[in-house]
Amino acid sequence: MRWQKKKIQKRRLQKKKPQKIKKSIRQLAEIKNLLKKKPPKKRGKNYLEAKKKVKNDKPYSISEAIKLLSSVSFSKFKGSVDAHINVKETGLKGEILFPHSTGKKQNIRIVDENLIKDLEKGKIDFNLLIAEPKMMPRLVKFAKLLGPRGLMPNPKNGTVTENPEEAVKNMAGKIQFKTEAKFPLIHLSIGKINMTEKELEENFKTLIQTVGRRNIEKVFLSPTMGPSIRIDLNSINN
Repeated sequence: MRWQKKKIQKRRLQKKKPQKIKKSIRQLAEIKNLLKKKPPKKRGKNYLEAKKKVKNDKPYSISEAIKLLSSVSFSKFKGSVDAHINVKETGLKGEILFPHSTGKKQNIRIVDENLIKDLEKGKIDFNLLIAEPKMMPRLVKFAKLLGPRGLMPNPKNGTVTENPEEAVKNMAGKIQFKTEAKFPLIHLSIGKINMTEKELEENFKTLIQTVGRRNIEKVFLSPTMGPSIRIDLNSINN
């Protein structure tokens, strides 16, 4: 009789174990889902007041948006006007020459012994790197450092050349743009909030033409501190 009771108890335990395991797995899944859900970002009083001036469901013409920017900007300094562009695919990149200065300068360096020493320390203080063909083998070991940042010199974009000094002169006024590594988004400053409306509009139109209207899905403008404003793409050619 004892062996029969033990057998029955063993069967009961075997039935309970899978249920307990399933319950534990379900509980873990619920915990993971809760962790994934980030709490909504808390906005300050100044932002919330500025946000009231922007209609969420309305795309603004470029001229309307630029006029609105100064009233929704609440920074105490002369902030930037930033463009946020949703494009159709990642990997889109290029260079742009704005008709009006954005207030930001290219930090260009030419590959030499001093730069190699800086790279060995992991130091990057430039956003554009130019190299002579003979120096390219020296950069191979830094490919993992430079490549993901889009800083590795390339003959296709003119950053590998026999005359690097001339290349620096030609590229000094140009600004590089590219999508994020994993998302089809481009973020780029088109100027300062204290620039004239005409200057900002001309810079913005140059950006859209350079990126390519056919590549763009949505565009937003925002001040450094303030809400974003969606742009009516149909207004760009008006």
